[in-house]
Order: sequence, then structure tokens, then C-alpha cells
Amino acid sequence: MNKEGFGQEITGAVLAGGRASRMGGTDKGLVPLAGRPMVAHVLERLRPQVGTVLINANRNRDAYGQFGYPVVSDELADFQGPLAGIAATLARVETPWTLILPCDAPLLPRNFAARLYRAAAKLEADVAVAHDGTRLQPAHALLRTALLPDLLEFLAAGERRIAAWYRRHTLAQVDFADCPEAFLNVNTLAERDALAVRMTEGMAG
Repeated sequence: MNKEGFGQEITGAVLAGGRASRMGGTDKGLVPLAGRPMVAHVLERLRPQVGTVLINANRNRDAYGQFGYPVVSDELADFQGPLAGIAATLARVETPWTLILPCDAPLLPRNFAARLYRAAAKLEADVAVAHDGTRLQPAHALLRTALLPDLLEFLAAGERRIAAWYRRHTLAQVDFADCPEAFLNVNTLAERDALAVRMTEGMAG
């Protein structure tokens, strides 16, 4: 649990349920990065910040299960986007808050949960979303777990846009312009290799 004591109120959920079409369909979270699966780097940074961890995955469930955390699959078939994974995750969470982030976020700030939590508390927000100084990063967010019924209603109406769902709720935009590298998108093997070099050289924190 983090030093400020709120970590037990948060479940961290790593979203690894997508098609990874820009990486040729390879399961992105399991792609090797600097000698370990990419998701292992994410989990290493996430675990000290939260009380509980879940992984949302629709493929290779056994491989993800080897990391020692519960693996949750989408209830909706055919890879219907991050909201489907978020809904499946919220249905399993028992804490008041759920922190979501993608499986290709190996440079997650070590105070990520704290910054989102403080912003949500200050504004009495239902959702706190990271902003990299240029744009929102909607897959990096802290959500009230109690939003699940509204999310299910939204999905049942055929909606799939994560930003549109966020706009239905009190939203806090949290400034992470000091560490925009935390939101690097590793979508190709070339980008993976470039990041591995940075991490090996100790440039990525």
C-alpha cells in the first residue's frame, strides 16, 4: 500500500484485451521488452500504488495468469474496445476506485495513482483522466467503481467511445506534462526496440 494510505481503496486494472492490430495482432502485453514481457514492467510500477490488481485479457489467459493476479475477460465478444474491458473489470472490483491503464505503459509514473486520486478528491470527480500536456490519455484514468451500471447502459445503447462516456460524468483532467514519456504508445516492434534501448541505458526512469 502507498504511504498516503488510500491505496487499499483502489484496484489497479491493466487492459490487455485488445487486438493489437498495429503490432500485427501480437498480444502486446506479452511482447518482450528489455528482457521481460511488457506487462511485467507495467505491473511492477503499478503494484506498489494500489491495494489490488486485475488483468483484463481476452487471449492467452494462462500466460497472464502466471503473473499471479486474477484475469478477467470481456463479456462482450469480438474485441469491442476498452470500454468492454473496463466494464468486465468493474464487475469484479470490490474497492471504491478502479485505476485503468493499458498493458503498453511500461513507464507508468510511480506516483500515478496518487496524483489521480488527489485530483478526483479535490474536484469530487467521478473520473480522473491523465493529460500529457497536449491531449487527454483516456486509457489512463481513475474511475469510481460504482459507475458500472451507467457504463453497462451506455454499452447496451451501442456506444463504444470512451471519451463520450467520460463526458457523462464529473471529470478531472490531471496534468502529467512533466512526464509525457509515460504515455508513449508502443504500437510497433520498432518502437518497442527503441524503448528497450532507452530503458537499458537508464533514460526512462
